[in-house]
Amino acid sequence: MPRHFDSLDVCLDNMLALTGPRVVIGTPLGIGKPNALLNRLYARIKADPARSLRILTALSLQKPQTSNALEEAFMRPFIDRVFGDYVELDYVTDLRKGKLPANVDVSEFFLKSGDYLRNDYAQQNYMATHYTHAARDMLLQGVNVVAQAVAIRERDGRTEYSLSCNPDVTLDLLPLFKATGAQVYRVLLVNRELPFMENDAIVDLNLIDAVVDCPEGTHTLFSAPNMNVSLAEYAIGLHASSLVRDGGTLQIGIGSLGDAITQGLILRDRQNDDYRAMLLALGSHQTQVGPFEQGLYGCSEMFVNGFMKLMQAGIIRRPVYDHAGLQNLLNSGRISEQICLDMLDALVEHGSIRTLLNAADVALLQRFGIFRETVTLDGETLVINDQRVPARLDAVETRAALSAAGLGERLRGGHTMTGGFFLGPRDFYQALRDLDDDTRAKVNMTAIGFINQLYGQDGLGRAQRKDASFINTCMMMTLLGSAISDGLETGRVVSGVGGQYNFVAMSHALPDAQSILMLRSSREGGGPRGEASSNIVWNYGYTTIPRQLRDIVITEYGIADLRGHTDREIIQRLLAITDSRFQEQLLAKAKSAGKIEAGYVIPASQRQNLPEVLAARLLPFKDKGLLPDFPFGCDLTPDELKIAKVLNRMKAIKDDKVAVLKALWNGRNKTAPAGWLQRMQLDNPQSLQEKITCRLFIACS
Repeated sequence: MPRHFDSLDVCLDNMLALTGPRVVIGTPLGIGKPNALLNRLYARIKADPARSLRILTALSLQKPQTSNALEEAFMRPFIDRVFGDYVELDYVTDLRKGKLPANVDVSEFFLKSGDYLRNDYAQQNYMATHYTHAARDMLLQGVNVVAQAVAIRERDGRTEYSLSCNPDVTLDLLPLFKATGAQVYRVLLVNRELPFMENDAIVDLNLIDAVVDCPEGTHTLFSAPNMNVSLAEYAIGLHASSLVRDGGTLQIGIGSLGDAITQGLILRDRQNDDYRAMLLALGSHQTQVGPFEQGLYGCSEMFVNGFMKLMQAGIIRRPVYDHAGLQNLLNSGRISEQICLDMLDALVEHGSIRTLLNAADVALLQRFGIFRETVTLDGETLVINDQRVPARLDAVETRAALSAAGLGERLRGGHTMTGGFFLGPRDFYQALRDLDDDTRAKVNMTAIGFINQLYGQDGLGRAQRKDASFINTCMMMTLLGSAISDGLETGRVVSGVGGQYNFVAMSHALPDAQSILMLRSSREGGGPRGEASSNIVWNYGYTTIPRQLRDIVITEYGIADLRGHTDREIIQRLLAITDSRFQEQLLAKAKSAGKIEAGYVIPASQRQNLPEVLAARLLPFKDKGLLPDFPFGCDLTPDELKIAKVLNRMKAIKDDKVAVLKALWNGRNKTAPAGWLQRMQLDNPQSLQEKITCRLFIACS
């Protein structure tokens, strides 16, 4: 059992006495880090050259940074309001400034998207690995400390701890330590802001060395505020939502595209006529797009806010059970969740239990609520409310006794949502804290090794993940079907592969699953002279998902089904969803390479893939309120949202002197809305630069 500490320093004294001078610490990605403990450890080793520290982690989060006075004036109230007393990670601050001491190394296997593209140290120390291999690779790096933030709960006179937001790698690591005999110090730091999650996330204290509960451990959780959803992103989300099959399994990610899919699924379920009208406007040919009669099962490495919204909407509601035989019988329709004698017969036929019940059979039946807790086994006799009958399911008297008093009503212990880690906006965390007991019990935060692959639980994974839609995002797609999701051809890492490859590969291992990769067809300012460029390219010097794993690709202009098709057909299908400004030059490259016949012509119906055409098709639905900028709320106030648009207009023209002068002239008689200048600290400009900035702000408002 662990030692309990109320002091970080005393715990560190204990830990360092056991580890020796070299500490290799593994700590979770995202909000599962014990920030205060890491800072205290970092400070100690930074001050002691005789010691060394290696930090193995991912997604080290930092509050938004500002680069000038105007940004600071706009962002500071937002940062203070949203991030509260979040404890910044000192090693992140030093790493970003290039000031890590010589005796400290930091290696991450997933970077905050785009944040470290220009940081040579982070690029050199990035560890490319699949999410499912992170635990293994930490062990290979010699990890001798594992540290994590945990939630706490007092119940029935005992204290429980939960891995909460991050059982993902921790639950994979602990068995490896036992199997290899590695000597690892395992420490938990209580953060009372973390939602308490049940099931697999509850900590087995026999596997822990230390628990620290001190005031410094509790702080505001880092939040990822909801992003604006553009019309192009809504189009992608609507297309993706049309492929999700009722009664199936869903995986989605964080960000505006995840929110777009979620909004699409909710509209499909609740406003189906409007939903179908939007698909028709987008030129979709999907027909199986009715409301969700059976509901969905959520199974995703990242439990995002979108899943919470789908739970609240009653769409995530298909339960799965931790037994392959039972789950297969449910999938086939042989049984339902309603318990009856026929369920017992089906389990016998399937080989899941025996006709002559033994202790394991009875335990299994009670675990899922098929037998009431009052049913006991005495040798080859079942005892049901003091009635003794043969423990044979084919005995008439046994069946009668079970039917009268031995069976439950409905299956219990099902999970409707399985996740490895969570990260999201503030209201998402509050929604998790506010879950009622029944709903919380249906959420299983568990090991990433279970979620992201079939290995080790092949039968159960296949049974639970029926009709799966694994929906992920990529940055670029080659015209032959390779996806670029996490890096550039220079070798610079944008983020990391995470679990994307695992889900894509799993979709090919499951007979009824589909891998869906989404991307915006183009990006503004991506060309060599700042002009728009295509995200569908002929080829690229980096690959995340190889083209032999091609399946379904979606842009705002449609769906390309690529599985099992030839190179020529793939080129045709991807050109059909490419921005029309770039179709001809891409087609020319394909022809030059001899991958499509010289006489091929892109059909006229596919030549209107243009932003203005798309906007015209969706604006009526936006005006109707179906496609709001922030479908699930926003941490910015209404005035801040308006001011943000003003700042974007200023940013767009800041390097164009003619445009700036024109804006100043046109806005010479304007005044700013009440309170805006004070909000931006422009109400009393002193220097010439401040006065120009103030006038430009007014002109752009």
